[in-house]
Amino acid sequence: MEQKGGCNIQKSKRKNKDHCMINLNIAHHKITLWILAFVITISSAIYQRRTGPTYPKRGQVEFQGNEISFRLLRSQNVTKDIPIMLTVADTSIGGYAKFKRLKKSSTEWSKLLLERKGDSLVVDLPHGNQEAAEKLMYFVYLTKNNEQLSLTGTNPVTVRFTGKVPDFILITHILFMFLAMFLSNRAGLEALDEKGKAYKYMLWTIGFFLAGGFILGPVMQKYAFGYLWTGFPFGIDLTDNKSLVAMLGWIGAWIKNRKGKEGRGWIIFAAILMLAVYLIPHSLLGSEKIPE
Repeated sequence: MEQKGGCNIQKSKRKNKDHCMINLNIAHHKITLWILAFVITISSAIYQRRTGPTYPKRGQVEFQGNEISFRLLRSQNVTKDIPIMLTVADTSIGGYAKFKRLKKSSTEWSKLLLERKGDSLVVDLPHGNQEAAEKLMYFVYLTKNNEQLSLTGTNPVTVRFTGKVPDFILITHILFMFLAMFLSNRAGLEALDEKGKAYKYMLWTIGFFLAGGFILGPVMQKYAFGYLWTGFPFGIDLTDNKSLVAMLGWIGAWIKNRKGKEGRGWIIFAAILMLAVYLIPHSLLGSEKIPE
């Protein structure tokens, strides 16, 4: 056996090169690794929720000496109106909302005044019998005297309408995707130690990811938007495509670790890849139906 670059290279032509990789003696710290995997998973989920294009848009503006916070919906069921409610204690401040269907050139902007109810300004934008995957865009303005202010500046808020997804399918999908991400992080951490047993976590990751992302995911999308799959090769849905990329990473890791092989580098790569694609905002370039 000879030394080369700090690695032990065996003349027996051993195919496994994992002994040349980073090796941290951490596999025996099981509780710590579970906690760390959980923290990474929760942190990435919070980040994705706050940056996703279908989660409520939040912010704060100053108008006529008042600090006003807002939370504006960007996703709604096709059977429901879009409620807008602002807490504005100054009764001299009013407002209005204007809205139109997205990418429908024949539709003009409609306008509704905000109604005062105590310390709140409220209005419900009508869903207008829109279908699943269609979109509506709107502005909300505050007014006082001859001044007005758009809460979101020159950028409208866009709402995507969805069909009703059965609670069982939705909850199970979310649970399985969370577990897949959790076990992916756990497998990646375990693979940093050459004595670790990352293979079993890899198999559980693939199982939950397959069930959550490629069985329940399409079923949920069928209920919500009328389509089973809108990623490659049928469309550009980023949620579907990023799931496909992450699964290909794990399939590669499985191939490199089957039949007793030790390709822990592939497990580390697949875990990092899954975390990276998971951080891409959910529903970006999602299913969209263009009205005629």
